[in-house]
Amino acid sequence: MIKNSVHNLEAIVAQVRRDIIRMVHGCQSGHPGGSLGCTELLVCLYFELMQRNEQFDLNGSGEDLFFLSNGHISPVFYSVLARAGYFPIDELATFRKLNSRLQGHPTPNEGLPGIRIASGSLGQGLSVSIGAAQAKKLNNDNRLVYVLMGDGELQEGQIWEAAMYAAHNRIDNLIAIVDYNGAQIDGATNDVLSLGDLPGKWIAFGWKVIEVRRGNDISSVIAGLRKAQDATKKRFPVMVLLHTEMGNGVDFMMGSHKWHGVAPNDAQLALALNQNTETLGDYIA
Repeated sequence: MIKNSVHNLEAIVAQVRRDIIRMVHGCQSGHPGGSLGCTELLVCLYFELMQRNEQFDLNGSGEDLFFLSNGHISPVFYSVLARAGYFPIDELATFRKLNSRLQGHPTPNEGLPGIRIASGSLGQGLSVSIGAAQAKKLNNDNRLVYVLMGDGELQEGQIWEAAMYAAHNRIDNLIAIVDYNGAQIDGATNDVLSLGDLPGKWIAFGWKVIEVRRGNDISSVIAGLRKAQDATKKRFPVMVLLHTEMGNGVDFMMGSHKWHGVAPNDAQLALALNQNTETLGDYIA
């Protein structure tokens, strides 16, 4: 059962994409590629799947928690948080600007609602989310913890230490998600450092693995994450391998690692906005 219609979620996705492009263009800095590729995921989490308290607090008691490990895709995270009511939408126009709370990589030091950890250094988010999930168990809090990582991020050794720890300690209230787009800043992950049989690796580490082949399709994302939710509380941590396309929704950015961390110029901004025309109370960039 989908609370919001697929059409409404798709409209939010289109608006978030407009936010992402405008934010990165406005400061001529940031990471549009992965942000665009993960838009459907974050929209589904925050507007459909996660149980969230009305008032944000860092403890997060009695609600689902989300941690962004690949913090460079902050544009999509900030946009979704603003659209979900965590802070004013017009603050998005301050992204990466002097004295802004919206830094290039999220940090809790600025007191921005929705941000629980600093996530500039890759490889740490899984460890943090495991700690949060373990704390919920100790506090008899039955809500879930979600964490998003990039596939290039899996080249960090800390990820696999955390993977062993989660399986050994049966952290079964955790859903980890990998943005499986096959691209990182230096090129294809297969060329930089191949991930090999990624599903087999996580299975061998003691995780329940769910693959979502159409990670930029709203219905597929919701179905895959519902399946992941159903797999929790069964003595195994859950891994969702979400196949996405970098730059999704902007044709000249799609499938190219070159847009991992490059800002569009004025002409490219106009082209991108024309491809995402559904808006929900758009703000002036």
